[in-house]
Amino acid sequence: MARPKIIGTEHWTHHNGADLFVWRKRRKGLRKPAGSVILVHGSSMASTPSFDLEVPGRPGHSLMDYLAERGYDTWCMDHEGYGRSTKDRKVHAGIKRGAEDLLATAKYIRKISGAKSFLMYGISSGALRAALFAQKYPQFVKRVVLDAFVWTGKGSPTLKDRAKRFAKAKGTDRRPIHSKFIRTIFSRDKHAKAAYPDVVKAFAEACCDLDDSVPNGTYIDMTRRLPVVNPRKLTVPVLITRGEWDGIASYEDLMEFFHLLPNPDKQFAVMPGISHASLQMKNFQIVFHLIERFFSQPEPIYKG
Repeated sequence: MARPKIIGTEHWTHHNGADLFVWRKRRKGLRKPAGSVILVHGSSMASTPSFDLEVPGRPGHSLMDYLAERGYDTWCMDHEGYGRSTKDRKVHAGIKRGAEDLLATAKYIRKISGAKSFLMYGISSGALRAALFAQKYPQFVKRVVLDAFVWTGKGSPTLKDRAKRFAKAKGTDRRPIHSKFIRTIFSRDKHAKAAYPDVVKAFAEACCDLDDSVPNGTYIDMTRRLPVVNPRKLTVPVLITRGEWDGIASYEDLMEFFHLLPNPDKQFAVMPGISHASLQMKNFQIVFHLIERFFSQPEPIYKG
């Protein structure tokens, strides 16, 4: 059977004086989507390298295409300071501001598509942005997946090392990124072989084609201001996905967060053979499957 044709379209919205780039992918001729999805990128890269990656000779690495082929209307956005969005202003592009970027994006998508609520996936600091957005604006969120997530930072070797390096950084500072730095995302958890070299190369090139620097805001929030999300106030259905070797959060930190979530419609999944950058791992299809399975889960009929 031939694969359905996927169409990508460029959009723009605005938040507090910034222009925000929005990218949409959906199946050609789609009339009634299985759901509307917003994907939220992390601290060191824009949205399209994260969610719509093309790897020469190795198809299937685009999460957007994967979801679009299954009938989802799929969107991602570059937060202020990243990619094609405004990035010449001295602003603290941190977690809270990112949640408000998402609000502007959700309102825009509602206007364009008529979607009333959204399925969300965020990775790393994108998971923090998505969780805070869902906490503050649950009326916009149907389900949320938090991947490579951290709550308090307790027991995180990655954040311990990062706190030393960014102790004197200011909220408006930017930090340079380059191919060598992007590659450290795959090696810092001591399992560099968990990703194919050509995928890492394609990912690094896609990131650096859009940015040679990114904001410090989320790094500072994750080393000085955690927790920024209150699990007791996160009332929507939640799936937490954690790579087996991810150094950003300890199991104890995440399990305590999971325990405090009030909605019984919640899941915790450990992904074998995966470190922090789950979408670019050899085992990326595991996280793709978990995301779509959670998004397509039937709503409970009986709630007791």
